Amino acid sequence: MRIDKDLVAASATPLVLGILSDGDLYGYAILKRVSELSGGGMQWTEGMLYPLLHRLERLGFVSSLWGTSDAGRRRKHYAITPTGREALADRQEQWTVVADALRQVWQTTPRFPASVEGWA
Repeated sequence: MRIDKDLVAASATPLVLGILSDGDLYGYAILKRVSELSGGGMQWTEGMLYPLLHRLERLGFVSSLWGTSDAGRRRKHYAITPTGREALADRQEQWTVVADALRQVWQTTPRFPASVEGWA
């Protein structure tokens, strides 16, 4: 299934902040975690993740620190900041309202198949 890029963009910040709230990670591990959490439905690329991480860093939501992996490779580790935790809490409240509204609409509206014959 392909997820619309607007939905991916809207969910990216709370997803990354939520993932980092469990502990510091480097970029590849964040990409892997997004895939795991979505059951493989969301396959982010480095080209999508790193600009987001840089923006979150500029906003003060995450900090970064260079480290070395067990194999001796340098990696940049990202951590959520106190400001990022506040932003995450705010996003959680917003998404709860949106998810509740969608749930109510979908419970009262019949589901239509992805393509209905005769509909353009």
